[in-house]
Amino acid sequence: MNNVRLNSSIALEKLREHVREHRSDIDLQLPPERELAASMGLGRRAVRRAMEVLEAEGLIWRQQGKGTFVGQRPALHPHFFGDLSERTNPLEVMEARLQIEPPLARIAAVRCSGEDLSSLERLAKKAASSLDDDGWELWDSAFHRKIAECAGNGLMLALFDVVQRIRHEPYWRYLRGLARTAEHRETSHRDHAEIVAMIAARDGAAAERIMRRHLAAVHASLQAIVAGEDGSASPYAERRTNGS
Repeated sequence: MNNVRLNSSIALEKLREHVREHRSDIDLQLPPERELAASMGLGRRAVRRAMEVLEAEGLIWRQQGKGTFVGQRPALHPHFFGDLSERTNPLEVMEARLQIEPPLARIAAVRCSGEDLSSLERLAKKAASSLDDDGWELWDSAFHRKIAECAGNGLMLALFDVVQRIRHEPYWRYLRGLARTAEHRETSHRDHAEIVAMIAARDGAAAERIMRRHLAAVHASLQAIVAGEDGSASPYAERRTNGS
């Protein structure tokens, strides 16, 4: 383990402990990265990496221009969500993603910084190297959200978060698990790498096209599962039988 990775691990451990101690403090704002780095005697790069992991885990959330806060990102309108996950379905979720995320990839290609690109590359590699479904899910979601952040459009990011919140519900995670095969994961890793390459090349049209292709493949897999065409019973039939 090189020194940078060691420092990042130390930063992650210290920050995780700090978050645990203050998890009941609603809307607690963390100090800026430079202050955290100085207080821990570590480099800002190590702290930044650790913060990315904590954000991907849902332990902290960040808002451009405001800072970093402990806990999960609050909903824009809590009452709006209510039983939203019960009033929609996976295919509607994918239709929404197909409308939101490809344009975000196109905008990100224009607006992303060098640091943004480095973060995207790291997140794509983290997803590719994850050996278990939980880890893959974590880094895959973090990768897609980072693209939304890079686009720099607060309203579109908020819409992205609405969809993400639904996708984190246990039932939705179960459905995605059914669609996640070794072949699907390998294809996803290649797509992620291509998307990052096109964003780095400032080719917004290509980034949008590849993101659309990437999500369309997921959409097709979910359609097959919902219809029971993958050889298993439709999960909707089971859900209705259980009265849920």
